[in-house]
Parts: sequence; C-alpha cells; structure tokens
Amino acid sequence: MAVNVMAKPDPAFAARILESLRGGIPPQRGVELYSVGNEELMNGICRLHLDGLRNGGRIRFISGSWGAGKTHFFRLLADKSFQRGCLVSNVELRVDDAPLNKFERVLFSIIRNISIPTNPMDDQQVAVPFRQVIEAALQRLGNPHRAEQPIRQTFLTAQTAFAGHQGIDIDFKKIVLAYWQTYVAEDADPVELETQREELLQWFAGEGTIGTYRKKYNVNKMASRENARLLLQSLVRFVQAAGFEGIIVLFDEAEGAYSTMRKSALKDAHNNLLSLINNMDKIPGLFMVYATTPDFFIDPKHGIIVYGALAQRIGKAEDKIPSALDIVWNFDKLQSTMEDYCKAAQKIHALYELGFPEAKDRLGSPDELVPLIQEWVKGHGPFHAVRAWRVVVSATVKYLDDRVEGRSATASAVYQDVMKRLRDQ
Repeated sequence: MAVNVMAKPDPAFAARILESLRGGIPPQRGVELYSVGNEELMNGICRLHLDGLRNGGRIRFISGSWGAGKTHFFRLLADKSFQRGCLVSNVELRVDDAPLNKFERVLFSIIRNISIPTNPMDDQQVAVPFRQVIEAALQRLGNPHRAEQPIRQTFLTAQTAFAGHQGIDIDFKKIVLAYWQTYVAEDADPVELETQREELLQWFAGEGTIGTYRKKYNVNKMASRENARLLLQSLVRFVQAAGFEGIIVLFDEAEGAYSTMRKSALKDAHNNLLSLINNMDKIPGLFMVYATTPDFFIDPKHGIIVYGALAQRIGKAEDKIPSALDIVWNFDKLQSTMEDYCKAAQKIHALYELGFPEAKDRLGSPDELVPLIQEWVKGHGPFHAVRAWRVVVSATVKYLDDRVEGRSATASAVYQDVMKRLRDQ
C-alpha cells in the first residue's frame, strides 16, 4: 500500500527544511528533496526489504564512522517507509534509557517513539505518538470507508474485527479495547477519561503496577524481560491488523554505549541481540536497522567478536560499497562524486526559489553553483576530519543566504566562514 508520496513542497515547508540545514541538522521530513547519491542502495532496500515486508522479519546493520551519514540515511529511509504505509520508530540505544541488555526497555522506547505515516509537510512533533497509532487503528478497523457514522458503531465494528486477529497477546488486546471504550463512555467526565487514557498508555511503557491493571482491566502481566519479544510481535501484528504494512525500527547506538557496560550487562546485550536475530523470521512485518560504529564489530574487549555465535551471525563490514542484501552496510565505503555534490546543491537552490520567491532574481542560476562546489570540494581534500558533504551543504546554504540578503561573498570566504563554524560544533 503506497501512501504519503512526496508532493511538491509548499514555501513554508521548503523554508523549514532550509532552516534545519542552516543549523547543521538534517530535517525530520523531506530529506529526499535535497538528497543525492546512494540511490542504488536505497532502491535495493525499498525493493528487497520494504516492499516484501509482510513476507518475513529481517535485520540489517550499518557500520559507519562519525559523520558517515547515518542520521541522514535514517531520515531518508523513514520517508521511504512512510510512503509504503509503514510505521517508523527511531530508537537511540543508550545505557541510561534503552540499553540492549534490558530488552523490555528497548520495547518501551520503540513504542514511545513510533510514528504513523502523515503528510510530510505536516512535520509537527506529537507528544504521545503511540496514542495516534491506537486512535488510527480504531478508525481503520471500525470505519474503513471513512463513512459518516456514530462513534459507537465505529467502536463495535473495530471490536469485532480486532477480536478475529490471531497472534496478538490477550493483555495487549484488553488494554487496546479499554482505550477504545473511553470514546463511547456515556456521561463521563472528560478530565477523568483523559486520565484513564494516560493510564492505559502507561501500560505500554511499563509504568504502574500489575495490581492496578488487574483490578481495573483484568490483565495478568506487565511488560518484562521474559515477554518483551512476545509483546513486540503483538505490536507488529496489531499495526498490521489496522492496515499498516509493518514497523521499521531504526536503532542508533549512542557513541560508545556498549563500551561502558559491565561484563555481565554486555553479555546480556549480546544474548538479546542474538535472540532477536534468531527470531526475526517469526515476526513478519518487522524490519530493523542497527546503526553503529566499526568498533562494535571488531573491538577485542567489547565488540561482538567476543561472542562467537553473534559474530558468526552478523559478520563484519566488508571492504566494498554496500548493497541491500548485505547483512552489514559499510557506510565508510559509500562513494560520492562531484556530480552528486553539484546535484545536491542545485536541489537546495530549488528549495530557496520556493522558500524565498521574492529573492528569486538575486539567487542566480543553479548552474552558477557548479564551479563553487568544485572549488570547495577540491580545496577541502578527501582526508579532512569534516566530511565533504557537510561542507557542501553548509557552504551552499551560506552562499544562498548571502544572495537572498543581497550580499555576495567569494567562494573562499564562504568556505572559511563555514569551516570555522563546523570546527566549533
């Protein structure tokens, strides 16, 4: 089911993208509007993984040094996933929040950070994303044709349809149904209903006590180490029951997170990862991408090579340009050409024309950027600590900002200004 295809952006959306780039941060949505390069890898991922998501779960790993483009790639992959009707959850694996040695906390983070496909130009952040998922499921199951009907009819239809779906944990179902029932409660106080909804959502975050939930909602468990993977499977089947294709989970490992773990915690983390890999085929509709640094694979003290079974299942980054079917995608081997840099700059120019139409005459031709990009990239060199992509994007934005404001700076002056700022970040 293809949805949410990127339409022509409006001026406000173009301006928001440029504001993100101006601050050195990739925008949350709309990355494809200026992204260039690595199309072959992304096309392969879409064709071989996303388009066949319901056929089986799978996991892939990204190995990349700092600045290799992992964040940019994740945001591009998220947009591609939304276009195919998938939900996306971005999870940072950190020792103090979502450590892999405690998989139930990873599950809570997956749920807490999940997002549904929306218009990419409506990029406002939602306080409780999973609330949107449950409410969307009610409408999709209870009123699939979006007809005018009472909310009670929507609830009853959704309740019947949901009951027929197999493989979803019974307590998971009870909490979802209890949440839906709050919309048909008669003569209830709105404040009390909102409090009840928050309490029900807290069950998915592992908050509260089993005594409270057993008494109020007749459930028999909370999420725990023992049942976290079962509940993850239920989560995937729940969103598929609601008509979504599945869930894309994008794991970004905090720098050095695994190296700060005690030996026992590291062993638990490795065991959880191995168990997850071994059971992915049992969760069709789930696609996980785990981004980390090269040390994760080769460090003799904390890397996966200390656990033979895990290292055998994952392997390590090969010395080649990554392809979609590789288990590990080596981002340090991705190659960008001068043509890629120039195309990206020209795409940014198009965003300026849209975002600042009153300054179109001052922006000049997009072809005028080509010699500037060539000078910046050649002068920067391939072994600089700051990646060429950051320089190209930042310098293009700085140059076009100056043109919008009626100023004109030489390529050398723009480069020096940008490099000073990038070094200070």
